[in-house]
Amino acid sequence: MTRLQIKITSLSIAVAVVALGGIAHAVNGAGQSSQSDLAQAGKTPSVSVATIAPRPEDVSSIDGMMKAFYEVISGPAGQPRQWSRDRTLYIPGVWFVAMKEDAKHNPLSLVMSHQQMVDRFDSGLVDKGFFEGEIHRSTERFGNIVHILSTYESRNTKSGPVIDRGVNSIELFWDGKRWWIAGAIWDEERDDNPIPKEMLP
Repeated sequence: MTRLQIKITSLSIAVAVVALGGIAHAVNGAGQSSQSDLAQAGKTPSVSVATIAPRPEDVSSIDGMMKAFYEVISGPAGQPRQWSRDRTLYIPGVWFVAMKEDAKHNPLSLVMSHQQMVDRFDSGLVDKGFFEGEIHRSTERFGNIVHILSTYESRNTKSGPVIDRGVNSIELFWDGKRWWIAGAIWDEERDDNPIPKEMLP
């Protein structure tokens, strides 16, 4: 989930995407639908995500959740991603928001359900290879709620050069039995948006 530092190259016009009847709906800054994005969303093949039980080591601790958060999307080219395991980390109906800017530095947001995120990013991750890892974490907790700012680096191969960096903002809660992620938002590092030193190792 970038949460993924994946570049959203296909989103040149849309500022927000919301689910209406299960279909990705793109809206530009004037509040009008972007037909190119709507057409693309309709043509995106759906990736099957089987329902499985969560792994106890994933959901029993914050460290376990964060480890799984990055592991599920990482792997060499040709290796399927662990979307079923990924889905066990989140509450039903979770939303993801990927932020970036256009050439004029206008904010662009892509709001996705888990299935929409999988359908949009799966082929790029599998075809090219993608590894994402946490390099710094800031955690704030009150009672059973937690907010994490997790700085990441991404590569196409496990030991290859860094191709992107950014920060994931993740909301979690403990229900007495396990941890859940209630939502995730991420933004990528840019020339005009450097990661501050307090969010780096």
